Amino acid sequence: MSSRSAIILCALLLSGCATLPNGKGWGEQATIAPGWKQVRESAVNAAKDPWTWGPLLGAAAFQIDDFDRRTSDWARDNTPIFGSQQSAEQWSDDLRDASAYANYVTILATPSGPEPGEWFLNKLKGTLVNVAAVSATGAITNLLKDAVGRERPNGADDKSFPSGHTSSSAVHTRLASRELQSIKMPDAARTTLDVGLHALTIGTSWARIEAGWHYPSDTLFSMALGNFIASFVNDAFMGLSPSQPALAVQVVDEGAVLEVHMRF
Repeated sequence: MSSRSAIILCALLLSGCATLPNGKGWGEQATIAPGWKQVRESAVNAAKDPWTWGPLLGAAAFQIDDFDRRTSDWARDNTPIFGSQQSAEQWSDDLRDASAYANYVTILATPSGPEPGEWFLNKLKGTLVNVAAVSATGAITNLLKDAVGRERPNGADDKSFPSGHTSSSAVHTRLASRELQSIKMPDAARTTLDVGLHALTIGTSWARIEAGWHYPSDTLFSMALGNFIASFVNDAFMGLSPSQPALAVQVVDEGAVLEVHMRF
């Protein structure tokens, strides 16, 4: 391991031993029973997110005048970004994997508490919510592939819609983006990292098109699917919604103090 990598890893571990502004650790407030109100609000907010409805509108637009198929044919024939279909396929694998790595690195960096036992338990709870979102995305993607039966542009099979690579990248990068919100850093750095995360998903999406495995509408729908599930599951089950006050009881010499923490 290089000295630079060691410094970065140490910084991540140190940041992971802090706490959130409300004094809680990331993952500490994760729950399997958030209540129907929180579930409903999280679903509505996830649907209203531009990274959900934006790609869906794009997928619909590609249905006009056979633009979907014409774009796919052009991308496969010209491979303007990756140079060949084989290279595009390899890049799609690498970018999807990088999305997953980014997610789990940000999990490591989230502040989950200074005590080892507390840290481990909070990380475990938060990671289980994370894994649930990834698993749900994969399961829904596979169900839709079987139900729709769209033939791939290269004719290999009828599993074109939706794109598993893209939905996997999208759910991982959106979860990582949510986790960045819990990590103390300059706003400019967070914005830069967010842009990089979105670039991983967009790159995965286009690579699948150039490789001949998907139409643009397949990958755009998958981008929306991954973003929706990541946003919904995180907001509903992590207990980190900025709209919800966090309650805490602190014992003092004179008795106890009820604290209410709200994030704006």
